[in-house]
Amino acid sequence: MLQNKDIYEAIKALSIIDERVLEASLRQAENLGIRLDSVLIERDLVSEKDMGLLIADLLAVPYVFLDNEKIDKEVLNVIPEKWAKKFFTIAFKKNKEIINIASSQPDSEEINELLTKKFGEDKFKIFYSSEREIKQALFDYEKDKDKVFSQNIKQTIEEASKMLNEVPIIKLVDEIISFGNSSKVSDIHIEPLKDKIIVRFRIDGVLYDITQLPSGIKDQILSRVKVMAGLRTDEHMAAQDGKIVYSLGKNEDLDIRVSILPTINGEKIVMRLLSQSARQYTLSDLGIETEVLEKIKAAYNKPYGMILVTGPTGSGKTTTVYGVVKILNKREINITSIEDPVEYEVGGINQIQVNAKTNLTFADGLKSIVRQDPDVIFIGEIRDSETAQIAINAAMTGHLVLSTLHTNDAATTFPRLAEMGLEAFLIASGTNIVVAQRLMRKICTVCKISEDVDLDEVKKEVPEKYWKKVYPPAGGKKITFYKGKGCPVCNYSGYKGRIGIFEALEMTDKVRASIMSGANAQEIKEIAVSEGMITMFEDGLNKVKMGTSTISELLRVMKQ
Repeated sequence: MLQNKDIYEAIKALSIIDERVLEASLRQAENLGIRLDSVLIERDLVSEKDMGLLIADLLAVPYVFLDNEKIDKEVLNVIPEKWAKKFFTIAFKKNKEIINIASSQPDSEEINELLTKKFGEDKFKIFYSSEREIKQALFDYEKDKDKVFSQNIKQTIEEASKMLNEVPIIKLVDEIISFGNSSKVSDIHIEPLKDKIIVRFRIDGVLYDITQLPSGIKDQILSRVKVMAGLRTDEHMAAQDGKIVYSLGKNEDLDIRVSILPTINGEKIVMRLLSQSARQYTLSDLGIETEVLEKIKAAYNKPYGMILVTGPTGSGKTTTVYGVVKILNKREINITSIEDPVEYEVGGINQIQVNAKTNLTFADGLKSIVRQDPDVIFIGEIRDSETAQIAINAAMTGHLVLSTLHTNDAATTFPRLAEMGLEAFLIASGTNIVVAQRLMRKICTVCKISEDVDLDEVKKEVPEKYWKKVYPPAGGKKITFYKGKGCPVCNYSGYKGRIGIFEALEMTDKVRASIMSGANAQEIKEIAVSEGMITMFEDGLNKVKMGTSTISELLRVMKQ
């Protein structure tokens, strides 16, 4: 079996990572009991694809990047789902009589023996693919899971008549959470109406009605969720927040944030599912292009200063900050966070949960953190003047501060901080970079098609200064765009998954001078653009041009 030392020696021979950084990564991998490649990818030191090619070479097998493969359901099913999940091994293509197999452990004798027994010695070809890619591909087994869910819900409700009208609530809530997790939803809404309960899922930023339940069981559902989240079951007139750690089996848990709010028809439940897969994303995975990525790297490589990530609720700000935290997470650095709530538990850093009952606020917690000798401070969100003041002072006194803020774009951050009472010279001196972002849906790769759109129609939707940069005039009257025509994989929406669009405003001398002179957000933005900043709209338009998303989707998210 491939050992960490083998990967270390191969990377060292290529001289693509500083030897001290590589040694520190090896120590981290050994301490955590995981493979070195996982640490290097998480810290954004090497891309997943490049690492895959290297490991495949070490194992003397070909490499397949499963994210680019369209897997036929018939081919996939030649290996049973239970078997595939156990060994992280799937069938992804059939060429004549040869089955192509992807495995994260292609050198395993046990796996090769099982494959030989099933297909015959010369009837399969094994490829290397990363564990993350295999996990992603395993969702293909569940493409018909919506039908299964509907059948299970119907069966559960029908059981009421056999159980003296007592619906098996535990089973019902478990079905909703399990289906939500497998459908990659970000939020589950359970909404009481006068005559029914509506269950809605937010998938890729859009809410969909999933099923209806009888209104008579709303109290039982509410009680079950409250018990799971450790909330008061006798409180019905106040908002409550809690957390569920839901077991998915195989030593894997799903963290769920629960919010319960009284409405005129009863208490509404919203559960936010914090998937472990989000913890694995690198900054590149989130959609941050090279130019922006280099600016962010320059900012977090400074020993002090503030890095702010801004955007509306649900735009992926916290995931981006966690991406930076993962890179900085080394044994020789003391990282402390204060969050509300702690969304993802990260080994190696000190995470503090805001607690209103004990008066542990962002501001009070932050005062204590700066006395804990931190190198890096992660503040979940800057919400008030006191927190902003302490954060900027920490950034000015030798700490690297990471935080999020609610603003529409990067330039609007500076007037917002000024409104919080920060003086202009502190903002200009203490800030390293502001990254603004949104999330837009990606075109489903299974049903993706191209279409020629009249240039005049594009001009009606897109400001000329933008489309001319991305689509310089070539004399033609048509522009090729892409879209998803709709299929079962994307639930006929044409979209599957999301990607970020970003703008990074660096604190250059001109930007600092404009802040000090009291310039407004538009003036600051114009200076940043003149110095080469790519706006979110441009970044989105570039991704539209590459066929990642659509014009209509870009316009939708930019209106938020």
